[in-house]
Amino acid sequence: MPIGASVGKNGVNDLADVLVVQHLLNDWLGATGQKPLPTSGECGTRTIAAITAYQAQVLDAARPDGLIGPGGRTWLALAAGQGTRPPLAGAEWWNANQARYPNSAAVADLVQPFRDNVAAFLKALKDAGASVTISATRRNALRAQLMHYSWRVAKGLVAPNKVPVLPGLDIRWDHGDLARSKAGAQAMCDLFQIAFEPSLTSRHIEGRAIDMTIGWNGTIKVRDKQGKPREIAAPRSGDTNRDLHRVGATYGVIKLVSDPPHWSDDGR
Repeated sequence: MPIGASVGKNGVNDLADVLVVQHLLNDWLGATGQKPLPTSGECGTRTIAAITAYQAQVLDAARPDGLIGPGGRTWLALAAGQGTRPPLAGAEWWNANQARYPNSAAVADLVQPFRDNVAAFLKALKDAGASVTISATRRNALRAQLMHYSWRVAKGLVAPNKVPVLPGLDIRWDHGDLARSKAGAQAMCDLFQIAFEPSLTSRHIEGRAIDMTIGWNGTIKVRDKQGKPREIAAPRSGDTNRDLHRVGATYGVIKLVSDPPHWSDDGR
């Protein structure tokens, strides 16, 4: 049933039109594991927020306006059910969507007190003349879910139709055929460059870990947290130099030796 007038922010918002839009939005919200709207016929803040979210998430609108006009792009997509059946997992999904779930390499995204501890350790390293390249800090929780279930579906550890629906993650793992489902998940594993099963409970997800590459020339003197200079010589890599690991520990930045670039607040 088409709408006769605009619905949403600053719209006409006739009761019958709002009801139609609310029911269609609920199809999308339900398919993506989000809380449904009350179908009251009143266009309140939740309905406008849902319209705005639909425009941003399904239509990739750069400036979602929270308004649906008869015959407009948002209405045509909503009426056609766009977004109610999430796109299938696979290389096409990865290329189109994975950038929406970026990890961070910013120290500012770590939690306290680890954030300040890392900042102090980095300052000591740079003051001593070491080079530091940070590759990862806070891991996006939804990206972690994507990686985790890509692996588990690809390896047959979970049935594609048993992967939980997660709010904000618009993907369908079940291709209707187990072999195709596993192939789609494996394609994502390959693109994510996954070598081991990704965890859902890592220090990176919690903001309590940093991956960084540390190097230097000759012998440097790095001050520990108490301000005492410590000589750091060979091997000239933060991955393997135990003397540097001991300095990091004074700041509460602890090396996980089995994972070359990884430091955390508890060595895990």
